This record gives sequence, structure tokens and C-alpha cells, in this order.
Amino acid sequence: MKGHIYRRNCTCKKKKKCSCGSKWAFVVDIGIDPITGKRKQKSKSGFLTQQEAEAAANTLIYELNQGTYVEETDKTFSDFANEWLPIYRDSKDVKPGTIRVRIHEIGRLLPYFAQLKLKDITRKMYQDALNDLKDQGLADSTREGINRTGRMIFRKALELEIIKKDPTEFAYVKKDRKTIEQLEEEEVPNYLEKEELALFLETAKQHGLEHDFLVFLILAYTGIQVGELVALKWKDIDFKNHTISITKTYYNPNNNNTVEYQLVPPKTRKSRRKIVVDEEVIEALKEHKKVQNQVIDQLGNHYYNQDFIFAKMERHFGYPIVIKNVRDRMKRLLKIADLNEESTPHSLRHTHTSLLAEAGVSLEQIMDRLGHTDDQITKNVYLHVTKEMKKEASQKFGELMRSLR
Repeated sequence: MKGHIYRRNCTCKKKKKCSCGSKWAFVVDIGIDPITGKRKQKSKSGFLTQQEAEAAANTLIYELNQGTYVEETDKTFSDFANEWLPIYRDSKDVKPGTIRVRIHEIGRLLPYFAQLKLKDITRKMYQDALNDLKDQGLADSTREGINRTGRMIFRKALELEIIKKDPTEFAYVKKDRKTIEQLEEEEVPNYLEKEELALFLETAKQHGLEHDFLVFLILAYTGIQVGELVALKWKDIDFKNHTISITKTYYNPNNNNTVEYQLVPPKTRKSRRKIVVDEEVIEALKEHKKVQNQVIDQLGNHYYNQDFIFAKMERHFGYPIVIKNVRDRMKRLLKIADLNEESTPHSLRHTHTSLLAEAGVSLEQIMDRLGHTDDQITKNVYLHVTKEMKKEASQKFGELMRSLR
């Protein structure tokens, strides 16, 4: 391995002792350029003594001999983050919405690292950034997402051998320690009790606008996501076996623009599933299909016929309804029924979980029905409901024993 140590820009080369104050440097051959065929060299200067320069050169030569040498890039964090995004998108089957989240999370890191070279970002700098985001009041889940994105970016840089160390390796998201009471209050999400659900569905039947009753009946009876609901097509319904197949979800970058929608794969492989549904749901779907077919016959070519179950019947005929429309309709019905207006279509998913738990369905079966591999919120709803059932069972046992005295 060729190389040499020298004083850089020394003006007293012929003298035995340097008096110009120039510092020491080294040059080491690091291989052959595959394009030009010429040798490549690595140089570094700024050493105060010859021994320091020799030690640094020997370290480099050792790394070259061991195959562990990494030629770090001068790219900034901002530049590499922009290169990483298409790599991330192409290497994983991610939804457009996920890409938007990653872009937003990168934006949270840019004020700290944008113009810094990747190789110059230290573990302390990265941890300080996460701590500062906490001081700004960002939620734990938000900061966890930012940290996940930061980790993926630096690990890709490490994988591509353009940095030597990953500054995110030992990073952590600081969290405030909560009391048991706070944890119980925060972790159990909003859902409707069975009497409230019955009232809500009756209100949808009596006062609902177009699609309302069927929309909320399906959400309540299946626990599917609202994005999965509006993406449903008639081919997804098996009327004979009473099943609904979930194979896609709805994405719209602008939730008010009906025509700019996309159908994308579900979040995970487990999310692709077939759900057995009650006969009441099947009969409601059959009635809806009859009415829709009449509209299609009347409108002919003016109807955008892509087989959507929940299709618009005014302006942009046939296009799938937007998610915001479902949220607004639910809020209207909750107000009419004098129920908690903070409930959302997602609350019906938690309601479905709670009622299945109350009916004695196992957590594993509920997870399978909802398309989860592991979801803490679903577990918390299940545990909350079953805990109340255990209390009730204990009370009944106590009452039984007292009646025998």
C-alpha cells in the first residue's frame, strides 16, 4: 500500500528543521478508479506532529487491508434525504399517504440538519434534535415517527457506505412518565356502547341522507376502515357466502377533489382479508344495488361506472364518495341523536371491537377480522371491556353466594 508523510506547503524544505509552521499531512493510495484506470489517492492534512499523521495513515491502511474503509460523502442531509425518498418508495410497497408522512417528518428534521454534511452529524446532535422536538410540545407518537424516518435515512447512508457511523443508533424518544390513571384514560379510545350504537343506526335509518344507513351499518358490523369502505366494489361482495373482501383502500391527496382518487393496496398483508357479515348487511346491500342500477340505466354514459358501491349520485356521478363526506355525515347524525359528537367513523371500528369482546370473541379472532397483526389500541379496548366483564362476573358470584346464606 503506497503512501507518504510530508509537511504541506512547507517553505523551508531544504532546511533540517522546519520554521515556517506548516502542518503534517499524508497521502495513501486507496485503489484504482474503475472508469479511468488511474490510481485513487486519499490525503488528509492539519496534523500537528509527524506521529499524528503517521497514526492516521496507518489507520486508513488497516481499514483498506481489512475491507472496512468507507469513503464518506460530502452530501448534506437535505440532499441525501431527497435521494432516499425514491429509494424508499421503490424498495417497499408503500402508499402515497405514507410518502407524504415521510416528507413531513423529514421537514421536521431539516431545521437541525439541512445543510450539514451527513458525516458531520453526531449522535449528540441527533439526540439534541429529538429532545428539542419534545420541548416544542410534539406528541410522543409524532416524535417516534420522526425518529423512524431519521433512522431509515441514516441506515441507508450506512448501507451505501457513504458514512461510517449511524448517529441514530442509540437515539431514544423521551417520554413523560404517566400515572396508571392517566394511562387508562388515554389508551382506551372513544367508542359507542351497544345502546348508543343502536340509537345511532336508527337515527341513520330515519334521518340519514343518501348512503348513510348502509355506510354506517357496514362500518359498525365489520369494523373496516373508512378508506376500505369507500373503495369497495360490487365484485368484493359474495352474496351467496355473505362475505366482503378487503383488497384495497382509498387514497385522495386532496380530500375534497372527487376525481383525483387512487386505489392502493392495504397497509399490510394481513389487511387483505375476507370478512363474514350478518344477513342484515347483505340484504341492505341488495336493496342498494337495485336502486343504483336504476340510476345507472337512467344516466347511461353520464355515469362513471367503475363498479363502486358507494358512488356519488350528484355531480361526478359514479365516482366514489370521499372520506370527508363520511365524517361530516356522521357528525350530523350524532348531533341529531344527541350522542358524543367527538366520535368518528374510526370510533365505529373500536365499537365493533368492544362488542365482539363483550360477545366472547377472542382477541386473536378480532385482530384477524380487523386486519391487524398487532395493535395496542385494539388490545386496550379488548382488555377494558373484558375487565368490566370480569368485575361483573365477580359481583354475580358474590350475589349468588350471599343468596345461599
